[in-house]
Amino acid sequence: QVRLEESGGGAVEAGGSLRLSCAASGFILGSICVGWFRQAPGKEREGVAVVYNRATSTDYVRSVKGRFTISQDIASNMLYLQMSSLKPEDTGMYYCAIGTVDYNCRTALPKYSQYRGQGTQVTVSS
Repeated sequence: QVRLEESGGGAVEAGGSLRLSCAASGFILGSICVGWFRQAPGKEREGVAVVYNRATSTDYVRSVKGRFTISQDIASNMLYLQMSSLKPEDTGMYYCAIGTVDYNCRTALPKYSQYRGQGTQVTVSS
């Protein structure tokens, strides 16, 4: 049974940082597209950051480039998202997910993930 469990969300002021963690069980990370997507109130889900191509490539949505970093710990089967210089527009529920294919990994992840966690809330105040 595949399970993804996110943690690390919270409420911070603009400019602050958070580190999201995703613990995976029943699935070995690193073999296919994995990453984070988010959903803000009243908005569509958005792929934020992914690792793909057997964990050799990353992709970020333009709005977080230079501020967010995705990483993987293969040994512990963990996925992380380091978020810095947070902005109010980063507010939303963040989900860890496993994709189905590497092609268009980040944009496909929100709609076509095989598995996803329950999510962790990130709230950034101005």
